[in-house]
Parts: sequence; C-alpha cells; structure tokens
Amino acid sequence: MTGRHGPDDLLRFLQTDDRDAGCERTMELLHVYVESVLAGEDPESRFPGITVHLRNCGPCEEDFQGLLTAAGPR
Repeated sequence: MTGRHGPDDLLRFLQTDDRDAGCERTMELLHVYVESVLAGEDPESRFPGITVHLRNCGPCEEDFQGLLTAAGPR
C-alpha cells in the first residue's frame, strides 16, 4: 500500500457494513447530519448509514469534522 493507508484501512474496507450509505449519499445529507448533531439530537438513529460510513471513510469523516467546526458555536 502507498501513502497514508495501512493494513487497518484494508481490513476496514473488506469488512464494509451493508448499512454503509457510501460517499455520495453521505455528502448529500452531511449538512443535515451536522445540524442534527448541533441540535443535540441522535443522528445515529436517524441516519444509521451515514454514521456507519463516517466511521469507515476517513475523507468523509474529515469533511464532517470540518463542517461541524464551521457550523458550530463561535
């Protein structure tokens, strides 16, 4: 493997959860997911596929963290 990827990344990829929403769907709803987090709701129950995806996709998790920071309290 090259770059920042390692054996754990490969294992995580090979064990992808069937509930994983995928990058495209996650990006479509990421702003709603972030709003849910900021409102103190439980986004995992409302968007289980996105939650699974964010746990398994580093780039989408980074986008989530960035949007959460940008939209959070100032």
